[in-house]
Amino acid sequence: MNPNHYCVIMAGGSGNWFWPVARENRPKEFLSITGKPFLQETYNRFSEIVPRKNILVVTLERYAKEARKILPDIPEENLLLEPYSRHTTPCMAYATYTILRRNPEAVIVATPSDHVIRDEELFKFSILNALEYAGREPVLMTLGIVPKSPSDNFGYIQVMGGRHNVTDKPLKVKTFTEKPSEDLAKVFIRSGEFYWNSGIFVWSAETIRKEMERLVPEVTRLFTGWEENLGTPGEKTFLEHAYADCPKISLDHGVMEKTDSAWLYPATFGWYDIGSWEALYNYAPVKDRKGNAVRCDKSLMDECHGNLVLQTNPKKLVALNGLKDFIVVDTEDVLMICPRDDKAFKDFISDIAMPDFEDYR
Repeated sequence: MNPNHYCVIMAGGSGNWFWPVARENRPKEFLSITGKPFLQETYNRFSEIVPRKNILVVTLERYAKEARKILPDIPEENLLLEPYSRHTTPCMAYATYTILRRNPEAVIVATPSDHVIRDEELFKFSILNALEYAGREPVLMTLGIVPKSPSDNFGYIQVMGGRHNVTDKPLKVKTFTEKPSEDLAKVFIRSGEFYWNSGIFVWSAETIRKEMERLVPEVTRLFTGWEENLGTPGEKTFLEHAYADCPKISLDHGVMEKTDSAWLYPATFGWYDIGSWEALYNYAPVKDRKGNAVRCDKSLMDECHGNLVLQTNPKKLVALNGLKDFIVVDTEDVLMICPRDDKAFKDFISDIAMPDFEDYR
């Protein structure tokens, strides 16, 4: 493994889309919805690509105990704890400056913590190729997934040069589009110029530092003094001050959509962004003959079609009749029954913010 290769796992999400299984004190990345916890799966995946000592996990301070429980062997200095949630640009600034103190020659792959990947060897091949390229060229690389359908659940990236065949060579980025309508997504697919935005980035530490300082100075200026403070006993106080005034800005909006150094590495490995109950239903590899995805020990279902059913108490029987296209989630303290539709779910759980439901958030 290349000692200059690093991985930053961004694990600071709230996971509201998976309520009531996900809660404020235990967001999605710590859940075992598809097998092992998302964070553990991601950590293990990248430990086959970069040295374990070079894998950093960025999460919120209040999640430190849960993160250490899932990753008991991670070095203390590799668990970067943010005092507040400020989206992915401050997260990446913190991680980048930390890595630069350790190795100015570092090349970084930055990834969300909640993806499901199939074709692990092809994934490894793609990441290593992107790392090698970013180590030679001053580019900000994103992995673009060759789309399988005109989904309106993902962002899209357009590349220059017209229609492209699948290739293992990077392509210059032309535009970014955030979750288009299904009709527009169909146009994108037919053009052959668009890829799904995976949210996985590759760049040298020095290249991303320069671009962040140029494009989002409102974030990076707050980290002035990082050379003297990060990795020292004064780091916690330094971060408290930096994050207190830090705006919430995503890497896509703050950096990738503005830079003239954006490139895309086309990828064909199996990639699933399990960002909602609807996405989990679509991903579920096993459904019964009526399209129900059921994850519970005991169930009795009659005239039920297209439902997602998840139950966390193995002693309970789940009995359903005449239900179609619903989410049924039964936990120790919440029973949720909601149409299997992301918009309906989002509208529905907004009421959880009300004071009467504080114990269930």
